[in-house]
Amino acid sequence: MAVQNPQKPPWRNPWDQSPAVPQPQIRLTHADRDAVAEVLREAYSQGQLDEDEFGERLDRSMRAKVSADLVPLTADLGVRVSPGGAGGQPRTEGGGSGRASEPTTDNPLEKVGAAAGHLSAWFLPFVAPLVLLLVGGELSPYLRRQAMEALNFQLFGLISVIASVLLIWLVLPALVLVGVFLGWLILPLMAAAMSLMGRSWKYPLIYRLIKDN
Repeated sequence: MAVQNPQKPPWRNPWDQSPAVPQPQIRLTHADRDAVAEVLREAYSQGQLDEDEFGERLDRSMRAKVSADLVPLTADLGVRVSPGGAGGQPRTEGGGSGRASEPTTDNPLEKVGAAAGHLSAWFLPFVAPLVLLLVGGELSPYLRRQAMEALNFQLFGLISVIASVLLIWLVLPALVLVGVFLGWLILPLMAAAMSLMGRSWKYPLIYRLIKDN
C-alpha cells in the first residue's frame, strides 16, 4: 500500500541560520504624502470622489506613516504611489491622473493664505510664513510648500543683506545688495499672483535652507 508523504515545508538553505524576519515598511516623507494628495485632488476635480470622500482620504494621507497606509487611498482610482522612487522622489504607477509634481490648489483659502505668506516679506517677514507652515502645513501640501518657499526666500534675503553690508567695501557685495533689494520688492508680488491662480511658485537663484524631506 502506497504511503503518501506529508507535504514538505519550503526548502531552506541549512547553512542559513538567520531568522526569517519580515521586511519593515518604508516610512513616508512629506513628498510621498504630497504625491497622494495631488492624485486625490485630480480625482476629486474629475468627479471620481465626492467632497466627503476627498476630505476623508486627504486627511488619512496626511496622517499616513508607512506605505501600506496609502495603498487603499488610491487603489480604486487606478493609481499606486510608490514611496522613494528614483532619486528619492515618489513615483506613481497606473492611470495618467497620478503625478508627483509640485502641488496646486483650487481652494480659495489656500490661495489667499499662500499669497499672504509671500507678501508678508513687505509687512511681517519670517513670522507669517512660519505660522502658515506650522498651522496649515499638515492639512494642505500646497500651503506648506508655498509657506516653506516664502520662508526660504526671506531667510536667504536676510543672510544676503547681512553678508553684503559686512563686505560693502567690495564692489560685488554692493551689487548683490541692490539685487536683493529689487528682488525683495518684485518677487513676492509675482509669487502672490501665482498663488492666487493656485499654481506653485519657486523663487529663482536662492539657496533653500529649509528643505521638505
